[in-house]
Amino acid sequence: MLYQIYEAHRSLMEPFADFALAASKLYSNPLSPFGQHPFAQRISAGYDLIYRLGKDYEKPEFGIQTIGEDGVEIAIQERVVLDKPFCELRRFKRFSDDPRTLETLHGQPAVLIVAPLSGHYATLLRDTVRSMLRDHKVYITDWRNARMVPSEAGDFTLDTYVNYVQEFIRHLQGRYGNCHVISVCQPTVPTLAAVSLMASRGETTPLTMTMMGGPIDARKSPTAVNNLAMNKSYEWFENNVIYRVPPGFPGEGRRVYPGFLQHSGFVAMNPDRHLLSHYDYFKHLIAGDDASAEAHRQFYDEYNAVLDMDADYYLDTIRVVFQEFSLVNGTWDVRAPDGKLERVRPQDIRTTAHLTIEGELDDISGAGQTEAAHALCDGVPKDRQKHIEVKGAGHYGIFSGRRWRDSVYPQVRDFIARFHDVPGAPAQKAPARKAVAAARRSTGLARTSAASTSSRKRASGK
Repeated sequence: MLYQIYEAHRSLMEPFADFALAASKLYSNPLSPFGQHPFAQRISAGYDLIYRLGKDYEKPEFGIQTIGEDGVEIAIQERVVLDKPFCELRRFKRFSDDPRTLETLHGQPAVLIVAPLSGHYATLLRDTVRSMLRDHKVYITDWRNARMVPSEAGDFTLDTYVNYVQEFIRHLQGRYGNCHVISVCQPTVPTLAAVSLMASRGETTPLTMTMMGGPIDARKSPTAVNNLAMNKSYEWFENNVIYRVPPGFPGEGRRVYPGFLQHSGFVAMNPDRHLLSHYDYFKHLIAGDDASAEAHRQFYDEYNAVLDMDADYYLDTIRVVFQEFSLVNGTWDVRAPDGKLERVRPQDIRTTAHLTIEGELDDISGAGQTEAAHALCDGVPKDRQKHIEVKGAGHYGIFSGRRWRDSVYPQVRDFIARFHDVPGAPAQKAPARKAVAAARRSTGLARTSAASTSSRKRASGK
């Protein structure tokens, strides 16, 4: 009933939020009689804050239309290249009229960014994508809100997630010969599993794998987030945070971990900080500090936009990652699309170079949790492994903001460049694509439509 109560409350608040927005505009307009009130600016700011606190936050847009590089403006077009029931593989294709720029873009590495499926949308990595587009062909996993996925699409489990990542890697390999993979936070675990399974089967694995702020081994330096998942039983999560999607949505009846519950948890971690942020926003509006007010809006438009997660996937993650530690214990079996169980063996990875990144002040994935990947992947030579601790950075600082742009990204870029098209790299030439196709058929993943095939032929690879 909690989900139904929340939806009823949201519907009830919607007209009040709309009224607050209209009132805020009336009092802020100097041509309006309300705008002549001596406290008009304060009243307008108050109504604006009420609107922001009461409005419904929908999925944001990436909104990356152009990037500038070496004085040349490069146009960006988003397109969906693979459409799965629970995820779209989204490409940011770059265009330029400058022949020299086109030649440069054509030779740059292809990168798959595996975005978190942990409450927020993939647009949380907007800054990551924008930076990567300067030197790479960029693809990202754009996860769907589970309440928008019809029940007949079936369940989505952690195994499904791993299989999706493998399919996306093969898609890029089939197009470019090989690729690089970056995973941020939660997907570090399933992405490592996906590459491990490909290595165990003898498939070509990505040239590099960058893992950022993820719970590879959640036993190390456990945070408040880790402790909650470790100290509550599996049954507690199933009985207390799982609800069915109410009528009115395509996924009606689907068992999910609702986004509004996740958002409550996010806010509860730092309530004083959010309260102060909203008060500062109120003061910025009164002072006419439009730049600071807009920065607040942009942050909370992203932060407050949350999605429902399929219950099976969420509960699998709790069990596998935070309670049984199946990856680090070597006991994780993943079910392939054909029903076969396969053991995850990171030690089978031989050629994929590893980069791990942690924030010194990360309060979500503690120190050492991501770095643990190096011990697991002991088949990778030490000269193909690197670890970075970002001083002064929290969780978000390692993939967004000034520290990401000025400190982290240059190291990620250089690491990818170091292992791209080097002598002896396991780049996949055209004849080897037959092996990829065979692997895809064997795991039931050869589902590329005729439309996407023709679009690949038309694309220039920029």
